[in-house]
Amino acid sequence: MITAVYPGTFDPITNGHIDIAARSARIFHRVIIGIYALPKKEVLFDLEERLALAREAVKGYANISVEPYDDLTVDFARKMKARVMVRGLRVNGDFESEFDMAMMNNRLDPNLEIVCFMASPQFQFLSSSIIKEVAKLKGDINDLVPHNVINALYEKFS
Repeated sequence: MITAVYPGTFDPITNGHIDIAARSARIFHRVIIGIYALPKKEVLFDLEERLALAREAVKGYANISVEPYDDLTVDFARKMKARVMVRGLRVNGDFESEFDMAMMNNRLDPNLEIVCFMASPQFQFLSSSIIKEVAKLKGDINDLVPHNVINALYEKFS
């Protein structure tokens, strides 16, 4: 059985994230969405909120789970007994930063394979930052995030 981790901040989780996780779940036996507890960027949702939003969003997937972590991603992957790290690529700029992270993660754990999924066309522009900005300005985000996330965003910004 191959376990994959899909790490990130997920502030909040979007339909683009879920698309990558679901596509991963068709390939790997188990996918663990790892939500990083200590991001360097400012977050809108605290760790418990991000965990709850993600867990609700993927509850229909039998082989996807959500776990927090606060150490190196490669250490989290080892703890989860994962052999693969999943990453998503949206635009050209993503490739450069993902490549750098992949090289460092490979140096830290050469046995951990990095697998990058290209974002589906409808999600190539999508980021949590854009979602938060549109929600803050009361824009329509209905097709971009799960319903539980829509409600949580509008509540934060009301």
